[in-house]
Amino acid sequence: MTKQEVFEKLVEVLCETFEFTPERIKPESRLYEELDIDSIDAVDLLVRMKPLMGNKRLPPEVFKTVRTVQDVVDALYALVAPASELAAPGRQAS
Repeated sequence: MTKQEVFEKLVEVLCETFEFTPERIKPESRLYEELDIDSIDAVDLLVRMKPLMGNKRLPPEVFKTVRTVQDVVDALYALVAPASELAAPGRQAS
């Protein structure tokens, strides 16, 4: 799964869960300030992203540091990407 696929799934879940339009959600969108996602909403978002993560869990301390949609994508991608994708030196994941 690519970062773009993670982003697309996240947009889908955000639109279904919070009734956003896809155009409103951009990688640089700030979760709290622009999208009005509070901590309870963030937990709901993680629950809805569970199928993507499988049996892996996003550590709470990681999720506390996310501020933008891209931060969420990066954190989820780190869980679902093959180890070879993450470890390849000089390679930027797409």
